[in-house]
Amino acid sequence: MAKVSLRKKAITKGRQTLFLDIYPPVPNPKTGKMQRKYYLKIFVYSRPRTELEKEHNKETLSLGEHIRAKRQLDIQNRRFDFLSESKLKSNFIDFFEEEAGKRPGSANWEMSVRYFKAFVGDDFPFTHLNETFCEEYADFLLSAPGIGRAKRKIKTNTAVSYFAKFKSTLKEAYKKRFLPIDLGRIVESITPEDTHREFLFMHELEKLAETHCDSVLVKKAGLFSAMTGFRYSDVETLLWSEIQGAKGNYYILYQQEKTDNVEYYPVSDQTIQLLGSSGDPTKKVFEGLKYDHVVKELKKWLINAGIEKHFTFHGFRHTFATLQLACGTSIYTVSKLLGHKNIKTTEIYAKIVDSLKKEASEKIKLSIFNIGENIISTPSSVNANDSQMHPYPAN
Repeated sequence: MAKVSLRKKAITKGRQTLFLDIYPPVPNPKTGKMQRKYYLKIFVYSRPRTELEKEHNKETLSLGEHIRAKRQLDIQNRRFDFLSESKLKSNFIDFFEEEAGKRPGSANWEMSVRYFKAFVGDDFPFTHLNETFCEEYADFLLSAPGIGRAKRKIKTNTAVSYFAKFKSTLKEAYKKRFLPIDLGRIVESITPEDTHREFLFMHELEKLAETHCDSVLVKKAGLFSAMTGFRYSDVETLLWSEIQGAKGNYYILYQQEKTDNVEYYPVSDQTIQLLGSSGDPTKKVFEGLKYDHVVKELKKWLINAGIEKHFTFHGFRHTFATLQLACGTSIYTVSKLLGHKNIKTTEIYAKIVDSLKKEASEKIKLSIFNIGENIISTPSSVNANDSQMHPYPAN
């Protein structure tokens, strides 16, 4: 089995670029040639002088190690797609149009592509596809946009159909190694119920945490998602090396896809406690987690807890967002934690919280108001004008 090592190479201006040294070499899926070096396109200072440069080196080396651990795992699973950058950066629109072209005369497929292009434009690389994006695209379709000459809004069932075509294309892209994960299987389909964003109330989440689940792995993964807002794909691929920090200041280190910047995702001590003792840095935190198994075990877990809801794993993410907003966390903070590109996506959860507040305000009712009389009377000794000016007695 090939071993992946993180190495440096001197470049200009007193810097060193980082690259992965894969030995023995592995085949590049694009060219078929054996490849040993994989450059990360990030650098460190050869002789850091300022505190800023030292901090830059520390963060960049940590990021490099994180990527190295991921690539080691990829190679162990014989996944060499990361070596073929041109394939991963190719245009998803072209692939979508090719899939539509396999169904000549299908207006439904043609319109599916048109609506997707209306959302992203004519150029959209595969590397930009993730669960958050798919969630935002579903919200775009559910907003009933009209892109034809008549600007006629689409119905929910039409949005369901267009999104299904999109998911089918994602599945095909995964089969052909354009995507590293099977987004088409992970991402939820659009149904009328999905517009309600099914979530758990705090007491339901507490009940679920107290209830036995046949799979400890599934239980940990679900509660972790509810406490962090992580999607299934984020949970499933999380490595021990990504969890850093110490008590009172734990965080998850990750690389922002567009800018290559190092980002920190803060997590609570209780979240880390949930995970238990840390393992091999190159290993997954939730080793062995499979989506089909999650679906099966989650259903039984909910039944054991007496929770009767159409609840999927993605519902834990909805739970995180809704409970955070209900507890008073800023919508901008929640939006950033969820990785939403557009705050309008996060506003869906804010509307849920607002509706819950309205519902709660209607729950306190006094039966005395059903008598039909004026129950608030003004004492005869108080001047009518005074009662209007001072509705409450003086201290």
